[in-house]
Amino acid sequence: MSSKTKKSDEEEKKPVVIKNATDIQRLKLEKLMRNPDKPVVIPDGPREKSLAPPPDFVRNVMGSSAGAGSGEFHVYRHLRRKEYARQKFIQEKSEKEKLDEEYQRKLEENKKIADEKTAKKRAKRLKKKLKAKLKEKKPKVDNGPENKESSHSEDSDKSDTENTTNENT
Repeated sequence: MSSKTKKSDEEEKKPVVIKNATDIQRLKLEKLMRNPDKPVVIPDGPREKSLAPPPDFVRNVMGSSAGAGSGEFHVYRHLRRKEYARQKFIQEKSEKEKLDEEYQRKLEENKKIADEKTAKKRAKRLKKKLKAKLKEKKPKVDNGPENKESSHSEDSDKSDTENTTNENT
């Protein structure tokens, strides 16, 4: 035997002390990784509970007349318990559907609010970007002292047209 196999045998022989849930998970993973070719069975989630529908025809109808045997009480109690369980299941199911519907409505409402905020911020960003572009386009031209009057009048004409476009937007 080589030294590696001796060490692995010693590690396997040591008793493992589980201190927390992480250790349990680690041990399970180690066990799975020892034989990676073995298929792993993943259980399905919990099935949805359903009760049998109420009977269409009740054979042993119990009335309030005298002469019922001593065993009839147990049959009556069983049927009553079964019916109460069915009604409770129906109420729980309707409550769950109501909560799910309310949750979905709340999600849609939150999404709508978030979309509105996003659209508002997007519009603000685009407006700011457009302002910055207009500022960049506005040239600062200095033609020298000889054409000072003509360039000044051209600049004032340009600024007047820009002011009117800004007011329109």
